[in-house]
Amino acid sequence: MNIELGKILGGMGIYFVFIIAVALAFVRRSNADAESFFLGRRALGPWVSALSAEASDMSGWLLMGLPGVAYFYGLGMEAFWTAAGLALGTWINWKIVAKRLRTYSETAGNAFTLPSFFSNRFHDRRHILLCISSALIIIFFSIYVGAQFVTFGKLFNYLFNVPHYEKHIIIVGAILVFVYTLLGGFLGESFTDFVQGLLMVLAVVLVFVFGISAAGGFNTMFGKLSDVPRFLDVFGIAEPLADNPGLFGAGRPNSLLNIITCAAWGLGYFGMPQVLLRFMAIKNPARLAQARLIAVTWCVISLFACVGIGLIGRAWEPNLFSTASESELIFLVMAKEFFPPVLAGLVLSGILGASMSSADSYMLITSSSIANDLIKNSFFKNTTEKAVLWIARVTMLAVTIFGLFVALSGSTTIFKIVSYAWAGLGASFGPLILFSLFWRRTTLAGAAAGILTGGASVIIWKHVVAAYGRAHGISALTVYELLPAFIISSIVIVAVSLATPKPSEDIEAEFEKARSLAK
Repeated sequence: MNIELGKILGGMGIYFVFIIAVALAFVRRSNADAESFFLGRRALGPWVSALSAEASDMSGWLLMGLPGVAYFYGLGMEAFWTAAGLALGTWINWKIVAKRLRTYSETAGNAFTLPSFFSNRFHDRRHILLCISSALIIIFFSIYVGAQFVTFGKLFNYLFNVPHYEKHIIIVGAILVFVYTLLGGFLGESFTDFVQGLLMVLAVVLVFVFGISAAGGFNTMFGKLSDVPRFLDVFGIAEPLADNPGLFGAGRPNSLLNIITCAAWGLGYFGMPQVLLRFMAIKNPARLAQARLIAVTWCVISLFACVGIGLIGRAWEPNLFSTASESELIFLVMAKEFFPPVLAGLVLSGILGASMSSADSYMLITSSSIANDLIKNSFFKNTTEKAVLWIARVTMLAVTIFGLFVALSGSTTIFKIVSYAWAGLGASFGPLILFSLFWRRTTLAGAAAGILTGGASVIIWKHVVAAYGRAHGISALTVYELLPAFIISSIVIVAVSLATPKPSEDIEAEFEKARSLAK
C-alpha cells in the first residue's frame, strides 16, 4: 500500500471510529424497550429529524448514481428532471404529510412503525394491513440494502484497484453497518445519519467548487459542454457513442413522457418509511416547519450539486468512462484528484456515509416490521419486550445477508437497483399515506387493495408491460414503473373504498381529532 492511499484510508478511519462511538453512546437509551429501539420515543429535534431523513433517503445513489447519469448522458436524459422531481417531492412531503402523520400516528394507538400506523388507523383487528405492508417492506428494503453494499464495493475497488477482492469489501462494509445499527438502534442511527448528512453536503459542495476550478472555470466548462450536442439541453438527450466514450451523436429531443417519468421520482417520497418515520419521531410537531426548511435546503443543494459534478466531470475528463456503470465513479475520481489524501479520505467518507445512513435505516425498519409488527402485534401477542429486541437483531442479520446476496448477484448499476426499490415502496405506501391522512372515507378494504395493487403493479409493469413495450417499440409502456403503479393504486383505493361500507364512527372520530391537532 502506498503512502497516499494509507493517508486516504486514515481519513476514512477517523470517520469510522466516530460513527461507532456515536452508536455506543446510545446503546443504553436505544435498548430500553421496543419503542426506544425502533422510534427513539419521539425525541428527535428539527435538525436531526431533517438531516437524518434526507441522508437515509438519498443513499449512495446521490453521490454516485446521479453524477454518473449526468456525466454519461448530460442533463436531459434523467439527471435534471429526476433531481427536480425529488426536490419538489421533498418539499410537498414535508409541507403536507409531516405534521398530519406526526399527530395521527400518536392519536392512532401511539404507532411507532408504518405498518402499525396503517393497522391502527383502520382498526384492522385481523392485522391484514400489518402483514401486507410488512411483507412489502421486507421485499423492497432488502433490495435497497443490496444497492448500498454495491456502493461499498465500487468505492474500495476504485481505491485499491483489486477487483478480485470487491466481494470481500462488500461483506466487510455490510458487517460494519450491521454492528453499529445493532448497537445504537433508532436514536444512534438517527444521530449518525445526521452527521453523515452534514458530511455528504460538505463533500458534494467541496467537489463541486474544486471541480469548476479544475475544469477551467464556468465559461470554459460551459464552452466545452456546449460543443456536445444536446448535453446541456434539459429538453434534449445526448447520445454517447458506444465505440468511443468521448464522442457523441447528433442527439435527439427529449419526450414529454420521459420528462414526466423522471419527475415522477418525487412521488416516491410519500411512501418512503425511512422518511415517514422521522416525521413520526420528531419531539415537537411545532418544529416541523423549521425541519422542513432544513431538509429542503439540504436536498436542493445536494441534488443539483451532484448533477453539476457529473457535468463538470465530463468537461474535466471527457474520455474517462465508456459505460454508464463506470461513470458512477466520477465523484470518487474527482475527490481523489482534487484534495490532499487525508481530506480526500474524509470527502470519500461522504459516499460511505450516504450508503451507511440508508442501509442502517432500511435494516432497522425491516427488523421492526418482522419483530414488532408481525411477531408481537400479529401472531404472538404475548411476546416480551426483550424477546422483540432479540428477534429484531436476528432479523437485522438476515436482512444483511439477503442484501449481500443482492449486492453480489452481478448488478452493478446503483441507479437501476435503487430506482426499482424506490418505485416499489413509493407505489405501495405513497397513495395510502395520502388517502389515510386526508380522506376520511378510506376503508380498510380500500387500503389493503391499494397496497397490494401498488406493489404488484410495480413488479408487473417492470417485468412484463415495460418489457413488451421495449420489444414492440411502444414508448408509452416503458415509463418508469412508479408513475403508473402510483396512479393505479390511487384509483383502486378510491374505487374499493366507495364500494365498501364507510368507516365506523370511532375511526371517523380519530380522523377528526388528528386533523384538528395538526392545524
